[in-house]
Amino acid sequence: MHRAFAQAAQKLNTTVAGPEVWGWRGRTLSCRAHHPDHGDCWLRLLSAPEDKAAGKIWDGNGQAAALFDGHVRKPPLYDTSTAVGDGHAYRAEVHQYVNEPAVSPSPVLHSDPEPAATWWDALRTDLDYLSGVPTDRVAVRQEWADRAVPRFLGIPAPHITDWTTAHGDLHTANLTSTTPYLLDWEGFGRAPAGYDAAMLLAYSLLVPAFAQRVRHAFPVLKTEPGRIAQIIVITELLQSASRGDHPELVPALRYLATDLA
Repeated sequence: MHRAFAQAAQKLNTTVAGPEVWGWRGRTLSCRAHHPDHGDCWLRLLSAPEDKAAGKIWDGNGQAAALFDGHVRKPPLYDTSTAVGDGHAYRAEVHQYVNEPAVSPSPVLHSDPEPAATWWDALRTDLDYLSGVPTDRVAVRQEWADRAVPRFLGIPAPHITDWTTAHGDLHTANLTSTTPYLLDWEGFGRAPAGYDAAMLLAYSLLVPAFAQRVRHAFPVLKTEPGRIAQIIVITELLQSASRGDHPELVPALRYLATDLA
């Protein structure tokens, strides 16, 4: 990964200028860099087995750039490159560098950041725009819900009738603290209406005051489509927890599921 990162930096004419940041389970490696034309930027390398280097995650940031750069608050994508070696494929991306921190270092929120009212207004505006942009990418499938909801919640899966385009991974580690910029678009696609709000809520359940502000900012959560979106998100996070991710969320997720059933 380090060798591929160094090769990508050279190919994209960037000079590494910051500490390493590793992504989920070592799948990505990123750092601040400098480009002679773009100035400070963010160099990100995604790896996958060579026979799996395709599909939603692989192409997500590039497709998001084509649809959303200049329309919502996201770091523009400047350039990309790909390489293959040692049975793996690598996709390198040069994004605009964002000089403000994420709201939290982890997807699971543990303390109240108390963002300003303008932060909520900007986020709501961007998600409203995003939801109306057509795409053939899929973030959630009814077929998956039909299998997973009974397994993890013990109830029949709801039938999803209201679909919109979603960021797909909306939590406070993918939102910056002031603007806010929306980061990491690799999972965007069609999802139940209210999905992004439900995801932000679920990851915030350990901070009730912030979770309550999520509910206030996104009235869709009080509707039937919003209830369905929450059931879908809870199921996803319980499935993820069964694989070892964020087990501290499980009691709060199950409590919310009981309230929604």
